[in-house]
Amino acid sequence: MEDLPLPSIFEQARKIYDAATESASDQDGVRKGCEALRKCEDMIGKLGLFSVNETKEDISTGNLKYIMVPFYLAELTEKIAQDDRIEILKASQAKLKEFIAFCETMELVPKEELETSTEGNSLADRRARKIARFKRQKAAESKLLEIKERKERRGRSSKASALSAPIEAGEEDVLEDDGEEEREAWLTTITLAICKAFDLLEMLKEEEEMLSSIKEIQEKDGDKNLSREILDDRMKRAEDWHRDGVVRARYSKPAPPITCATFARDVLEGRANVSETHDHKHQPLIFGPASLVSGPLTSERERLAAQVFQPGFRMPTMSIEDAGLREMEMMNKWQERTAKFIEEANSAWYKDETRKPGQSEDADDEDDDAAQEKARAWDDWKDDNPRGAGNKKLTPCG
Repeated sequence: MEDLPLPSIFEQARKIYDAATESASDQDGVRKGCEALRKCEDMIGKLGLFSVNETKEDISTGNLKYIMVPFYLAELTEKIAQDDRIEILKASQAKLKEFIAFCETMELVPKEELETSTEGNSLADRRARKIARFKRQKAAESKLLEIKERKERRGRSSKASALSAPIEAGEEDVLEDDGEEEREAWLTTITLAICKAFDLLEMLKEEEEMLSSIKEIQEKDGDKNLSREILDDRMKRAEDWHRDGVVRARYSKPAPPITCATFARDVLEGRANVSETHDHKHQPLIFGPASLVSGPLTSERERLAAQVFQPGFRMPTMSIEDAGLREMEMMNKWQERTAKFIEEANSAWYKDETRKPGQSEDADDEDDDAAQEKARAWDDWKDDNPRGAGNKKLTPCG
């Protein structure tokens, strides 16, 4: 990598960044990408590609992509796995701030972002900033997709022209300078990276504050010796407990499932045990004085007293479980009856019985002959009496 030029090193680092962003990459690849990006930073500083006195119009198209080096390095640094997570977060935040400050110097940061950053830090202001940033991010992604499709369409059109093949409709775009398109693509990529950098910077700040507070609590409580060995021991004991539970479950008979809501409530409240048998028999709820009468109503006085303070609607005469079981029984009977009807309809004796009682096959043949003779007679009459033949004398010139 020492002898490679800057464009080659940057392309290698960008490939590693794309692979780490799309899927979980190994730590060796992430560290190689960080090393390549640091090499790019050194070479950019030695070559003096950028100046604080320049703006984005003064930067050449070929050098625009090197503005992304601090952003790529910040994201890859955040993915490094290390015991001291706070140190990683601080390094990533430093690169993000460097990227944002440089973009602000080059007048690449949108004015909306600068205006909203100077406003208050209330929940409503933060929400408004996030919504505006999300809209800019979606617009940049759509523009990048449009540029990519335009480039692919131009490539297909040039191939078709080279092969002297007919060009499809919509692909006859005039070939234009690729430099303007590449510049537009990189500027849009930088705008998208700025939106992501602000979001990532806020997230890393919150994570650093959380880890710092946890570290302070551990130092105050004297729990500083909570090492990896203690965590591994706790994990091992939890795994052993689950493994023993699986072994015990092979030889223990599980309790039957509870399918009754009322019985489940009795079990939860301690009025019944899971092992008890249950027949889905529940008495309906009773309100008023009737609930105080334990036995049957023996006198007219008790019957009248039981009707006092009753609800204004009809009380249920059965529980929900009884109604469900009765409806299930009705459905089973209906299915059995339907299956029987279908079987009878498909049987041979049912099809034979469609003939009227007392009617034989000879009678059917005779009916067919009679109908055929009647049809032939009607055809002969129509041949002898054409349509309109009887009305000729009624016409004026007849």
